[in-house]
Order: sequence, then C-alpha cells, then structure tokens
Amino acid sequence: MTKYWIAVASAEHVRRGRGAGFMQVNHGKAAPLRRIKPGDGIAYYSPTTILREKDGLQSFTAVGTVREGEPYQGDMGAGFTPFRRDVEWAKAEEAPIKPLLEQLDFTAGKSTWGYQLRFGLFEITAYDFSLIAEAMGAEATKPA
Repeated sequence: MTKYWIAVASAEHVRRGRGAGFMQVNHGKAAPLRRIKPGDGIAYYSPTTILREKDGLQSFTAVGTVREGEPYQGDMGAGFTPFRRDVEWAKAEEAPIKPLLEQLDFTAGKSTWGYQLRFGLFEITAYDFSLIAEAMGAEATKPA
C-alpha cells in the first residue's frame, strides 16, 4: 500500500538532493528512511533556505516518488556518510505552505501546525499529498 510522507530540511539541502536524485532525513539517520518504501510519495517542507537561518521560507520545495532499492550511505566528505534513498523527483515549483494551512489535514484548525514538522519525517494522507503536488504544479505525482 502506497504511503505519503513529509520530510523536513532546509531548501539548500533539498535542492542538493533533488539535483542528484536522492533524499536524506534527520541528519542522515537510517531508521526513518527504512519506514519509507519504494513507490511511496515524498514531499519536502523547508522552513528555511539555509540550515539554522531564520528567513521564514516555509515552503514545499520538492515532491516525488521513492525509487526501488534500500537506504544506502553516501559520502559527503570529512567522514560524513549519511543514509539516503533514491527518489524520482517531479518537475515542480516551490510553493509556500501558508495558503494551504486550512486545507491540509495535518494543519487545518491547528494553531501549532508546525509542531509535527520538528520530527523531520511523518506520514500524511493521500489528500494532503495531492494538494501539495497540485500547489507545486506537479500533476504527475498525484496518487491514483
């Protein structure tokens, strides 16, 4: 059964992974990536453009489908070998979350909508995934 996920990372990190066809979560930990399976939909939310900067980006920055295969380690240099999964990223535009807050199941009616984003990876409904993909102009990623 297909599942849908939101991962959280700075836009700079998401853009790097999108360009190379992979995703990482929670500073390269393997365990969260093992919850995701091939064929699952993934959308990235970026609170900021650059890690630890408070620029208020608050946008969805990538959307795609997890490819076949298992998590693997990539080499980022200086001994940092984070775990990754390969993703088929859809051609999409970045989209701010604020216009969607009252429509998304995971945020609607919640004054503390950002709380669960702190976990770095969480499951969402097919409806939310479709809404995010549509906001990003990525029609091809809509669930069947």
